Amino acid sequence: MLVIRFSSIGDIVLTTPVIRVLHQQLGAEVHLLTKRAFGQVLAGNPYLSRIWTIEDKVSEVLVALRREGFTAIVDLHRNLRSTQVRWGLARVSSYQFNKLNARKWLLTNLHLDYLPKMHIVDRYLAAAAPLGIEADGQGLDYFIAQEDQVNLAAMHLPAQYLAFVIGAAHATKCLPEARMRILCQSFPYPIVLIGGPAEAEFGERLAQAIGPKVHNTCGKMRLGQSASLVQQACCVLTHDTGMMHIAAALQKPTVVIWGNTVPEFGMYPYNPAQSFPVDNFEVRGLSCRPCSKIGHDRCPKRHFRCMTEQPINSIIGAVLRYFS
Repeated sequence: MLVIRFSSIGDIVLTTPVIRVLHQQLGAEVHLLTKRAFGQVLAGNPYLSRIWTIEDKVSEVLVALRREGFTAIVDLHRNLRSTQVRWGLARVSSYQFNKLNARKWLLTNLHLDYLPKMHIVDRYLAAAAPLGIEADGQGLDYFIAQEDQVNLAAMHLPAQYLAFVIGAAHATKCLPEARMRILCQSFPYPIVLIGGPAEAEFGERLAQAIGPKVHNTCGKMRLGQSASLVQQACCVLTHDTGMMHIAAALQKPTVVIWGNTVPEFGMYPYNPAQSFPVDNFEVRGLSCRPCSKIGHDRCPKRHFRCMTEQPINSIIGAVLRYFS
């Protein structure tokens, strides 16, 4: 069976319950098709037999995919590329995920909420349900390779720390720098900053401004190494970003700061068995929120109240519950 999800980190991690139940409940050999930039996200997943990647065009792999003799396609992206794959494998039965873009438009533009009250993972599972699978209640999967396991002592990192995921795909999903600085200054325990190359300069600036209790790893770690740091943290503080879903897969206590996006989109930390605590912080009562299902480079209203009015002291209080 072929599962399709081209991007991004979080969305790919959210496909893992479907991959797991296809393999465990049907005994299927499961392949994943994604973009090359995200080919390593599920590299250690034991329920996947192969990961196919493309740089840009489906034609890069379509002939090879035809040779595989897939019995079914589960399209969890449903865009032009995935449609091209389904058409290219026209004899293979396909099962598609409904993105509900019209309902998302109503929520972001008219603030009319007609979205189903269910997590996107459960909607993924529903798309594949005609194959004879059902939810197993086990949550997300993320497997950290042995070479990505971080030795805290060897890296001169503390045993007890907060993993603070400082970035996101769009600026309106993140606290402003001044607010992050106040949060880090006020937090009494060590902090390890988590992020990619895009956050490297900002992470360094933040670490230098606060002092030795803040350890910047942004841009210095592979994804799996950052996941290892998340796994060993007392708690994870994060924006709405891919690492939030990895934290959920690792069942870590998680505190989420929501900006222009909202949990009602169905992409909050997936926790069907309530096996780890989650605290959500969002500024309610704003007529402009949510302003986008993805995000913006800057606040369209210029006031950015969804982040500037976040209760920093309450966020710190929520995080401190997980420190002894």
